[in-house]
Amino acid sequence: MFYNIAEKFVSINGEGRRAGQLAVFIRFCGCNLDCTYCDTKWANTMLQPYEILDEKQIAAYIKSTGVKNVTLTGGEPLIQDGIRTLIETLAQMKNIRVEIETNGSVSVSQFMDIENRPSFTIDYKLPGSGMERSMYMMNYRYADHNDTVKFVVSDETDLEKMKQVIEKFELRNRTNVYISPVYGKISPDRLVDFIKENNFNDVNLQLQLHKIIWDPAKRGV
Repeated sequence: MFYNIAEKFVSINGEGRRAGQLAVFIRFCGCNLDCTYCDTKWANTMLQPYEILDEKQIAAYIKSTGVKNVTLTGGEPLIQDGIRTLIETLAQMKNIRVEIETNGSVSVSQFMDIENRPSFTIDYKLPGSGMERSMYMMNYRYADHNDTVKFVVSDETDLEKMKQVIEKFELRNRTNVYISPVYGKISPDRLVDFIKENNFNDVNLQLQLHKIIWDPAKRGV
């Protein structure tokens, strides 16, 4: 299978359970959503330069970096033709840990039977994204302690909806929960206050490290 790759690079994880750790990123072209706050819109079309690589070439690049953490991102990885072939190829590689960042609109259940499957970071697109209607709700029942559910918060409406989803699906008991502010839309201290007000044990506040370390618009970081 061949995949359209917008960029590939080594940096640190800017968010998630391995934030601050070295990681190799594979970013795919194309997305089926159009979030209001998307910071990688340039990768959502085929108008930018891209590489066409097959699963063996991608695996070889990952191996050449010597980096253990691998992040498949986008765009949206799970809408790529033949993505299962790539996932199965990477699952056979030794000494790597694969994470797939997915927008929540595509079922992850079809990949749960893969031996040594990757971990999924599954977004729940809140009202402020403009894409909540596209969420595949069963994903939040499939997620387990190997996975993460992520909420990106724009405003107070988003905070209240986030609370409803966390409680409805009992996410704190079943998976890892991370929340982060939309850059420039809501202050991180408001999210801290909300966590305190609701006694949200086991909920993690995260800030996007790559936007703190580098210019927020910088690519390849």
